[in-house]
Amino acid sequence: MSRIPHIFIIGGASLDTLRLNSGTEFCAGGAGLYTSMAAIKCGINVSMFGPRMEPESKLLKPVSSKLIEWIGPVVSPGDFPTFDISYETGETKYLNKNLDAESSLSTSELPSDLSIYDMVHVVPLSDAVKQLEFIHACKKRGVKKISAGTGLFIVKNQLEDVKAVMEQSDLFFMNRIEAETIFGSIKNITTDTKKIIFITDASKGVLIIQGQRHSHINSYLSNELDPTGAGDTFCGATLSDIVKNNHPVFSAQKGAFLASKMIENIGPDYLLKNTTIPKIGFKNVSLNENQIHLIAESLSGNVEVEAFDFINPDLPEKSHPFALDYFFVTTLHQFGFWMTKNNHYDQPMIAQLDGEIKKGSDYLWRCFYNKLQLDPQFFSPKRQAEVTLNELNILFRSDSGINPIPSMDRHLDLCRSYGRDMMSLGQNPIDIINKANSTLSPLTNLLSILDYISGYKEDPLRKKSNLLSIILHQRPEKFLRLNENDSIAPIIDYHVMRSCLRMGLIDIENEFLKNKIISRSKNSPDEEWEIRYASFLAFEKLVKLSGKSMGAVDIFFFRARQRCPEMTSPDCSNCSVELVCSQNKELFQPVIRTDFY
Repeated sequence: MSRIPHIFIIGGASLDTLRLNSGTEFCAGGAGLYTSMAAIKCGINVSMFGPRMEPESKLLKPVSSKLIEWIGPVVSPGDFPTFDISYETGETKYLNKNLDAESSLSTSELPSDLSIYDMVHVVPLSDAVKQLEFIHACKKRGVKKISAGTGLFIVKNQLEDVKAVMEQSDLFFMNRIEAETIFGSIKNITTDTKKIIFITDASKGVLIIQGQRHSHINSYLSNELDPTGAGDTFCGATLSDIVKNNHPVFSAQKGAFLASKMIENIGPDYLLKNTTIPKIGFKNVSLNENQIHLIAESLSGNVEVEAFDFINPDLPEKSHPFALDYFFVTTLHQFGFWMTKNNHYDQPMIAQLDGEIKKGSDYLWRCFYNKLQLDPQFFSPKRQAEVTLNELNILFRSDSGINPIPSMDRHLDLCRSYGRDMMSLGQNPIDIINKANSTLSPLTNLLSILDYISGYKEDPLRKKSNLLSIILHQRPEKFLRLNENDSIAPIIDYHVMRSCLRMGLIDIENEFLKNKIISRSKNSPDEEWEIRYASFLAFEKLVKLSGKSMGAVDIFFFRARQRCPEMTSPDCSNCSVELVCSQNKELFQPVIRTDFY
């Protein structure tokens, strides 16, 4: 059984008076409480450090019962933190508050060993200086990762101290107004390579900043009743998903969804209920459970569905001294092998190389392998950071002397950004793999590092990160060790989505979207996301139901591109799932230019 992640929250609870348009409500509250209860609602363990009331109010009993432990000084009911908040005019007004007990928290009362927790989150504590003191104390006690947040009052009065808190944190949470107060414009905010900032903006969604990368997710529709604690709920849910080894952007989607549900209730009521969080739904597509079972059963009985060892004439031979460097660099370029015309898919990228006609991925593997034979140092972080467009044009040149690869500006940027990020981290592939293999969960460690490296960190579903993990594990050298709890996630590219649609694993219920897929016209990011995420979930189910490994099912789908290609009719008679396939031959895949796949 896999271990349940455990985080430590510094910052406690309060008793709140909420003056809403519908009337006055009394409930438990506090940044520490909302963050903790959201994380627990999402399925992880939480210990909270903050003032404890004795005798305990009945409003706090549901909170203390859910925590693994509540550590902190004991205070009387009269000294317990309180808030009196009014929303009656449409604005948030703090009519009164008493935070003396939280302000008097001392670092000396912290546990001596914080390395046992996956993450420590420090709420604002109404004072950036005190927040910073706790962060320093946590680092002396062996904390693995530090997360923190802030508040507008603190930002306005302690700006430099808030910046110091950000500098000392691995993850930082704030809202748009706070971010604009700190940075002016949020348009050009960047972070150090190994830091992430989350900026919430109510109904306008969330901005996630990873180094120089800005990603935006939409908010979810809700009938807002009480906005108290929305940002802290987002924070707790997001942290929960991150420590469960999900991508930061994907985690933020879960956080935004839980926050949208929480504000439809009074205070933390929704977080305290022993109910399951509903799954994020789809507007335009659905999973076909019956078809997933049929395809899984077919794969289960197929002895030819086996994992690929990533050895062939286009790839480095076994024990090549620079194989790791080659795969780290080449895998991040596995995207976009097709052409558009008049906002429609036109044709796949096919060209002759070394006397052979090669398509897309095969062409790219071979180009980089040829470079490896001539100049293995090209794959070093320093050389990647300095690569020129002319070098890449030569590297990708076909037998006819033409570079057929689309989106060369993006390939060039990825080389340089990858090199810069690796140098900023002070890492190279062998260091990363050695560190990963020395941990209890090598896969988790590898993916968490890749989330900071350009070319890998951008995709919420980690297609290229998962592909690299599969390669490193399945190569004869067994570069990456997996433990019994490690499970590589699906590798979702456009070939997989096309197969999922044609096999009937997912159904398109919106006729407008279905017609766009059939006509191969350009799709919006939201349309693409629904189909891609549904394919991800369907693929997960296939692996589980079939009993086959992720690598085995993945290579089956990858090779299906030869039987079920883009430009000619599918060769169904040579497909092992012909009898159970829905044979939706008219369907294609989302047409969108992305470097995720």
